[in-house]
Amino acid sequence: MHLIDTIYINGQFVTPHGEEWFDLINPSTEQLLGRVRLADAEDARTAIAAAKQAFPGFSRTSRQQRIDWLMAMHHAVAAREDELFEAITLEYGAPVSRGRWMARHASQVLLEATKVLQDYPFKRRAGSAEVIMQPLGVAGLITPWNSNAGFICGKLAAALAAGCTAVVKPSELSALQTQVVTQALHEAGLPPGVFNIVTGRGETVGAQISAHPDVAKLSFTGSTAVGKGILRAGAETLKRVTLELGGKSPVLILDDADFDSAVPMALQAGFMNSGQACIAGTRLLVPAARLAEFEARVQAEVAGIQAGDPRDPHTSVGPMVSGKQWQRVQGYIRQGLDEGARLIAGGEGRPDGVAAGWFVRPTVFSDVHNHMVIAREEIFGPVLAIIPYRDLEEAISIANDTVYGLQAYVFGTDPQRARAVAARLEAGRVQVNTLEHEPAAPFGGFKQSGIGREYGTYGLEAFLEPKAILAAL
Repeated sequence: MHLIDTIYINGQFVTPHGEEWFDLINPSTEQLLGRVRLADAEDARTAIAAAKQAFPGFSRTSRQQRIDWLMAMHHAVAAREDELFEAITLEYGAPVSRGRWMARHASQVLLEATKVLQDYPFKRRAGSAEVIMQPLGVAGLITPWNSNAGFICGKLAAALAAGCTAVVKPSELSALQTQVVTQALHEAGLPPGVFNIVTGRGETVGAQISAHPDVAKLSFTGSTAVGKGILRAGAETLKRVTLELGGKSPVLILDDADFDSAVPMALQAGFMNSGQACIAGTRLLVPAARLAEFEARVQAEVAGIQAGDPRDPHTSVGPMVSGKQWQRVQGYIRQGLDEGARLIAGGEGRPDGVAAGWFVRPTVFSDVHNHMVIAREEIFGPVLAIIPYRDLEEAISIANDTVYGLQAYVFGTDPQRARAVAARLEAGRVQVNTLEHEPAAPFGGFKQSGIGREYGTYGLEAFLEPKAILAAL
């Protein structure tokens, strides 16, 4: 059994002041995996103090010095890819292909940050003024359980590239991943206090970071409800805030779409990361004239999707992260039935042949109206809703009729038309006939999907403040 009894503050692994122990459960077996000792508010304050002390020196380091450190971090995390993959499989249950991508992504984001930093203009002219992009100060970075290692490394990479120091609060559900990443980052040899990692609950450690006057910047990924609380807490000291929150992404199937390619990609967009993805394409907007054809293709495709043991290479949908999340998803499936949606695949309970673990049957409803709960609320599980539309104008209206706006997808055979549709969708990212990730492109949401952007120069500038210097000759 894994026992994690340290946190990372001021360049050292230390015993937390907090005394609460949290059980880590393997979601694939429901068996006890380990225990982690959680940090408390005092630990958070100690970490913030360490980051504050380290900031003056680190903020004045050269571009090349920060690139060298980021590269050292990249190599250290990459060297532990297999160990990280094992942690992801054990405590999160990501299927092989997804888990391997997640493990590799954690080191890759550090490398991508060096590419941005290499040519970034920290000084520029604005008329007669010189503008200097200056690091904000101590950054509080709060990460979720659905890709914990990648979010730790990604947020930390942007903060350090900018010259900020950081306090990271990872999800307590992901303590094994956090342990592997922390050990790797420690080996990179950064100065003490530049980054600190304190695993604890949101209502204690997260709340302390969000409200503390010595934290200048907050970057949070998670639910919209929690994000609103963080925004309120940071408002008292006018913290700069980046929030990457929930989504209810539309997948707009145009009337000229080729179902041979569109249906597999649409289902992949919906079931990615076992449905536990803020960018999951969970609303499938389909032309009413082709609804029966689309449903038949979906049923055939879903029949070949395996949900179960994440170590089986044929599995593409793993377990929900916890029993609580499994119950939540089951509740939404029942609600869909109660609302009158027509079930065409999946349903309540575990997949056939699966006796244990928090597995959900890949589920698809049809005859869904956009006012139904299953079409409006983020389920965070492998549950999709097919919504028929009459014409393109109605499709765009339905797609935009949501409080969210994180990502959207468009599938059609006319590239120019598909791009024109993409331009009208209210989402931070729109993918047209692809599911590819572009690390240089901004990532973030419209409306209640968040504030600000991550990745590339946009993510770097989230940790910088412009200062204009006007001087007489």
